[in-house]
Amino acid sequence: MNEERYILFDQYLEGELTIDEKANFEKQIADDPQFAAEFAAFRTAQQQLENKFGIAAEREAFKENLMKISDKHFHKDKSKVIALKPWNYAVAASVVILIGLFFFNYSKNPVYEDFSQHEQAYFTERGNANTTLKQAETAFNAHNYKAAIPLFEKILKESKTPEIQLFYGISLLEENQYTKAKAVFEALRAGTSVYKDKATWNLALCKLKQKDYAGCKKILLTIPQDYEDNVEVQLLLKDLE
Repeated sequence: MNEERYILFDQYLEGELTIDEKANFEKQIADDPQFAAEFAAFRTAQQQLENKFGIAAEREAFKENLMKISDKHFHKDKSKVIALKPWNYAVAASVVILIGLFFFNYSKNPVYEDFSQHEQAYFTERGNANTTLKQAETAFNAHNYKAAIPLFEKILKESKTPEIQLFYGISLLEENQYTKAKAVFEALRAGTSVYKDKATWNLALCKLKQKDYAGCKKILLTIPQDYEDNVEVQLLLKDLE
């Protein structure tokens, strides 16, 4: 795999591609298993390295070391080098360096944290939100799921909408309340709302977080191809192979 492909992967993950470029990229993911596998490896490595080097000082020190490795192995003209994130330098360097010099050993199986980038809640934009709903939205978006759970439960007693149920289920999942989360997702999955496929995806993540890889794969295979985040589904399926 070449450096240009790493840049393409990075641009896709950062949302920098045009609509047509994104469509072509996702088509290649679906049609080319090798391309999909390389992207999955890049994405996993990026996320793990980003999580590991989240502290600024450590990240900058790591970047300096990786720049030295990049200069040594790529022999690029510095005026032509495209700036990548430090964790992306790690991915690129790891491909060039012998396997014995890898910086990190990745687990064979995928991990929940690599696929749990939940969308943010925006309930209040509809103009009919109350104080509790606003508090739940704020808590959820701040990843304060423990505080969000009782707020969602209060709201659901008055208005049991699929949207609120979905975010309630995600909060339960994040707090490892698997039985309750599963019940919520199963109910949505059996319904006909627009959140049906998202509930199925999160039900698969529930299995993944519990390291039930066979159960996770079984659920993923029931998600239709036209699901809006089908790329994520395909990447997780590739990681589960």
